[in-house]
This record gives sequence, C-alpha cells and structure tokens, in this order.
Amino acid sequence: MKKLAVAWLVAMVLTLVGCGSNGSKGNINGTWTAVLSDTSFSFGTSVVVNNDGTLSVSQFSFSTNGPCFVSGETESGSFAFTGDFNGNVTGQFDFKVVSEPPSSNTLTLTGTVNGNTIAGTWSLTGGTGCTGSGNFTMAKG
Repeated sequence: MKKLAVAWLVAMVLTLVGCGSNGSKGNINGTWTAVLSDTSFSFGTSVVVNNDGTLSVSQFSFSTNGPCFVSGETESGSFAFTGDFNGNVTGQFDFKVVSEPPSSNTLTLTGTVNGNTIAGTWSLTGGTGCTGSGNFTMAKG
C-alpha cells in the first residue's frame, strides 16, 4: 500500500511539473499585433517564449511607415511567467526594437500579459522626431 501511495504521489508531481513548465508558458506563443497610442506606430510580429524567458521574434514588420524605423531593426524581449495551472497566463512583458546604426532609435514596450492581450507603456528614444511615450495594446491573433 505504501508503494502505491508513493507511486501515486510521484505521478501527481510529474503531472503538475509538466503542466506548469512550457505548457502554460507557451500560451503567449503566436502572432501579435500592437497598436501604440499617441503615434502612428503599429506592428505585427510572431513570438515564441524560450525556456529562459527570452523571446524569439520573427516576422516583425511595422504596419505604418515612419522615419524612425526604415529597415533592418533588431527585436528582443522577455516574458516573466506568473500564470497558474488552469491556463490563465499572466506576467511581465518587455519588448525592444532598435533601428540599425547610425540612428539606433529604440522603441521599448513594458506591459502585462493577461490571456490574449498585453497592455502597458511604450517609450521611443533617438534622433530628432524619434522620441515619445504613451500606452500600447497588443492582441493575439
């Protein structure tokens, strides 16, 4: 009887660990569209959360043209998971887009993931006409 109880306990722990690792964390994986308030910036991208919380970014493109980001930007980010075992994904989201030199304009987004939306603040630093801040929303789709 004792061996059966131990085997059951081990099976439950393995089940909880499996559900809590990449399964829930991966729920933000996919295609996202961002809209930045108080500016003409919007973009779409595909993200995948790596095991260390960093983001792998692909298919990034601005939906609107602007002088601050012409081509060749570099994207990076992270996601700090704080969801639960019921599939409710929440956490801190950080994302950065840097234009290629010599301008090196930097768009930084910091927000909170709540299911299929991310909301927070953005800031843009760089050359003339490439500064600002405001709020943003991102929708998964």
